[in-house]
Amino acid sequence: MSDTPNVVTGDFEAPTTEPPEQSETATSPVADERRQVHDMWVAGTEEPAWMRNYTDEGAQEMLDADSEQAIELTRGTVVEDDFIFDDVADDDELQILNMGPQHPSTHGVLRLHLELDGETIRRVKPIIGYLHTGMEKTAETLTYMQGSTNVTRMDYLSPLHMELAFSLAVEDLLGAEIPERGQAIRILLTELNRVSSHLVWAATQGTDLGAVSMMIFGFRDREYILQFFEKVTGLRMNHNFIRPGGVAADLPGGWEEDIEQIIAKVSQGVSEYEELFNGNPIFRDRTMGVGVITPEECKALGVSGPIARASGIKWDIRKAFPYSGIEKYDFEVPVGKHGDVWDRYLVRMEEIKQSLGIVRQVMETMPAGDYRTLDRKVTPPPRKRIDESMEALIHHFKLFTSGFKVPAGETYTAIESPRGELGMYIVSDGREKPWRMHARTPSFNHVQALPTMMTDSLVADIVATIASADPVLGDVDR
Repeated sequence: MSDTPNVVTGDFEAPTTEPPEQSETATSPVADERRQVHDMWVAGTEEPAWMRNYTDEGAQEMLDADSEQAIELTRGTVVEDDFIFDDVADDDELQILNMGPQHPSTHGVLRLHLELDGETIRRVKPIIGYLHTGMEKTAETLTYMQGSTNVTRMDYLSPLHMELAFSLAVEDLLGAEIPERGQAIRILLTELNRVSSHLVWAATQGTDLGAVSMMIFGFRDREYILQFFEKVTGLRMNHNFIRPGGVAADLPGGWEEDIEQIIAKVSQGVSEYEELFNGNPIFRDRTMGVGVITPEECKALGVSGPIARASGIKWDIRKAFPYSGIEKYDFEVPVGKHGDVWDRYLVRMEEIKQSLGIVRQVMETMPAGDYRTLDRKVTPPPRKRIDESMEALIHHFKLFTSGFKVPAGETYTAIESPRGELGMYIVSDGREKPWRMHARTPSFNHVQALPTMMTDSLVADIVATIASADPVLGDVDR
């Protein structure tokens, strides 16, 4: 048998079943207080008592129910508007159950740790980190010119919003002005991306509740938008099209006809969805009063986007802090009042209609001119100039190999993504790469809010609640 390293010192020693000497760190009062390990290990095997002092990864544990108010709110143990049952079960009657990370209805590699009293959910602990890719750290190794290729993969259902948030933050540090046509193209693409993201939500929400045909309908209508994205950017997803300084290219010829087709087809599709769902007694019973979250809980947990608006909070970054000329277009912010799955459905359906209205306005008022800034320190020379001028070739080569320097400073820029407030925090030290980048992604807060929405409801309502939160785990594990 090969030697194994000591769990404390890392030194190699012969295998033994005797517990190692306790380390001061592992047995500190703080560690003991924070680590309340359940005496059941993964897959029903028992965990050695001495090992509990060193790790609780994967342990079947629930933290102590008696804690401060903020922690209770996060766990969902303080719920006044959901399904309430008398808490009469003894501790030995409660069951610990794992859902995920491989479960298809968790919408990604999300693991939920459930404490059940029969069919009633008493407590929920979301466990994340299974998709961690280190994108924020990777951003420190990439130039600002390369940054869009990285962030576009965080929220893979709304990549253009990720690119826009990053580009706006960099442009704020640069003090760059984007031409009106470039701004209009950005709004056109991001609002179409909002529609395509909501169509994926509609497809998965319906399928999770038994309306399997919605998967066909949602992806059918989304295909029109992805085909347009491929025509404009060259890619169906992860486009690297919105970049600091503007966009990568102008719109192709005949784009107006494509937009007309998208608006007609998707509008017709939304009418079909509403005909399928609005009067359906099964769908209404599975969504009304399910997964409730109040405005106060939304504010406490940082919940934004359609979930917050369905709870009655009229808050939209496009209205509060307009960006890229979005204030030029007329649109309404749909708001619910019950904060349940049904209201989230109604809000997102209306948001699709409002975004299509914005897209039509952009199409009808698209300005002429340049689609990227004229600052040659940021924008590469026109393609045809590379064959004519050695200086242009050198300029192009330097921009795409070394990048451009950004003045020292820090900024936080937020936009309204399909899931809520998406912000980019960038710190520059005056070089070609960010010194630090952090993404404030809405899915992280929404996963954090799942215990509040699920506690004291039924196991059957889990998939409905998760689908209505519309999380993207690439958005969470960055």
